[in-house]
Amino acid sequence: MMREKAKELCHEKVQAFNVCCKDSGFLMVLKCREQNAALKECLTVYYRDPVFYEECKQEYIKEKLEFQRTGIATKNRTQKLPASM
Repeated sequence: MMREKAKELCHEKVQAFNVCCKDSGFLMVLKCREQNAALKECLTVYYRDPVFYEECKQEYIKEKLEFQRTGIATKNRTQKLPASM
């Protein structure tokens, strides 16, 4: 959960790294070091932030309790309407 949220918050760095990788092909290891380092730095800032950690922890606990109550995972909880409506 922390990784996904951090990637959303660092979306510019993620996008720059993805573009570099797509453009570089097999040489991405060599050509995208700068973008990779910037992405890692951005993600690490969030991973080490105690406030961000607590937010993710509380959200995880909330989702876990909801799953225990309903038996339905958060990702699968969207209600589907019948096609005949």
